[in-house]
Amino acid sequence: MLEKMVEAFDGEKVIEQFEEMTRDAERVQKETLKKILEENGSAEYLQNLGLNGRTDPQSFKDCVPLVYHEDLESYIQRIADGASSPILTGKPIKTISLSSGTTQGRPKLIPFNDELLETTMQIYRTSFAFRNKEFPIRNGKALQFIYSSKQFKTKGGLAAGTATTNVYRSAKFKSTMKTIQSQCCSPDEVIFGPDFHQSLYCHLLCGLIFRDEVQFVFSTFAHSIVHAFRTFELVWEELCGDIRDGVLSSRVTALSIRTAMSKILKPNPELADLIYQKCAGLSNWYGLIPELFPNAQYIYGIMTGSMEPYLKKLRHYAGHLPLMSADYGSSEGWVGANVNPMLPPEMATFVVLPNIGYFEFIPLKENSQDQEQEGDGGAIVAKENKPVGLTEVKVGEVYEIIVTNVAGLYRYRLGDVVKVMGFHNATPELKFMCRSNLLLSINIDKNTEKDLQLAVEAAGNVLAAEKLEVVEFTSHVDLSREPGHYVIFWEISGEAKGEVLGECCNCLDRAFLDAGYMSSRKVNAIGALELRVVGKGTFHKIMNHYLSLGAAVSQYKTPRCVSPANTTVLQILCANVVKSYFSTAF
Repeated sequence: MLEKMVEAFDGEKVIEQFEEMTRDAERVQKETLKKILEENGSAEYLQNLGLNGRTDPQSFKDCVPLVYHEDLESYIQRIADGASSPILTGKPIKTISLSSGTTQGRPKLIPFNDELLETTMQIYRTSFAFRNKEFPIRNGKALQFIYSSKQFKTKGGLAAGTATTNVYRSAKFKSTMKTIQSQCCSPDEVIFGPDFHQSLYCHLLCGLIFRDEVQFVFSTFAHSIVHAFRTFELVWEELCGDIRDGVLSSRVTALSIRTAMSKILKPNPELADLIYQKCAGLSNWYGLIPELFPNAQYIYGIMTGSMEPYLKKLRHYAGHLPLMSADYGSSEGWVGANVNPMLPPEMATFVVLPNIGYFEFIPLKENSQDQEQEGDGGAIVAKENKPVGLTEVKVGEVYEIIVTNVAGLYRYRLGDVVKVMGFHNATPELKFMCRSNLLLSINIDKNTEKDLQLAVEAAGNVLAAEKLEVVEFTSHVDLSREPGHYVIFWEISGEAKGEVLGECCNCLDRAFLDAGYMSSRKVNAIGALELRVVGKGTFHKIMNHYLSLGAAVSQYKTPRCVSPANTTVLQILCANVVKSYFSTAF
């Protein structure tokens, strides 16, 4: 019945509607805000702020304060606990999303509703329409490394799960994926399986079974694709054995998955031999993805920000296939679509859809003396600068994003810093720069996630000369003794000589170019940077820790800075240190 209900996808119509909307972005923004405030005017939060039915942007800004998540926690907790009165929205919130929890060490609760789901589908349809112009997808499948964690009930009986889980479990997601010809190779039982490792193994197996039908490879984040093919390197012979005999490996114990896979997996010695020959003929697994999936046209997933360190390895697996960065959003909702899919991920920009929320931007000046540290998150904010509207931003300027969405978040500080690279009609094209939270800071030093990433890349070049690579990394500010110092944790792909790692450590220290850091190091106000090399599989243990807290693999991001309060992750890291080096660069 569902197949008959699904309409054919009209990419040209989607693009036409997008172009029309972005040409009149200011009007669309005003209408979007008006609609949000009218639909939620009865909510306690807005009632208490004295809007009194006004829906214009100026009254909204005059009455409603800028907020961080912690300012709304008590309201969201009451919703989760089952309060029946309208608190943040006019209509009752029936579902709660959980953030990945890797930023603050614990998941945030975020309201989720059908309206927010619809904005997600709009983003998917829009970016697919532009992507499909360049690489038309015909009747085929997508090898999607997607995973859903379990939903649970809150104290008040609301369904709660990660944002990706809430999306993947919806009928609207399935129908949209069918419409845009992005159906997953794997059955639902694999996606919703109880064990990530078993699901990953079966995703790979399903991809191989349907290898000629695979049109593209996708996961929410680039690191999930890299992790999948690193795993493939270890289990490829076992996968070939399963295909040859038509019998699923004993490593898969979940009955639901085994039952579903039994309907797909049949003995196929010819396919097993072909895959074996393909793998045996590769040099260091270069070009693995197109070799396995000859009709795949591209690799797709979020590849910006904290995903950039994985691009080198992903390109190695991808060979000649282009990498396309997926859209820009967060657990709180979406911001923009990638309508220029041919740009490499490092240059990806995202066009804000003016009808999915109301957007404001706080102007920031890079390296400005006017910036101050504020709030628990240590966010960089320019206090004297008032937020400007979507159509008022300027090309080349840097901003912090403020979001008002359809699910009860009003003037919410998303915590992202973006740069305006240009305009698509009247709406800006944004480049994600970094999280606004300062990752590493001891006194006057200010180093962001991007600074850390660049330092690791520079030091990684020293390692690359030895044919080794940084598999994963994170950081920590150690204030246990005076003076405090930066600690960088590395997991690397093999054994490295002590003198090589010592040079890597010095290179890391020199690569932090922030003036406050360099001057502090020279006078020993900040101690020598420390590089701690951890054993193989350490970061996998960290991921398993977050999964045990309810995070989904689809949403998981390696925390790039571990705070002292995040004791469990620190304990995992410190317990697995195999070598330690202190910089002699200053």
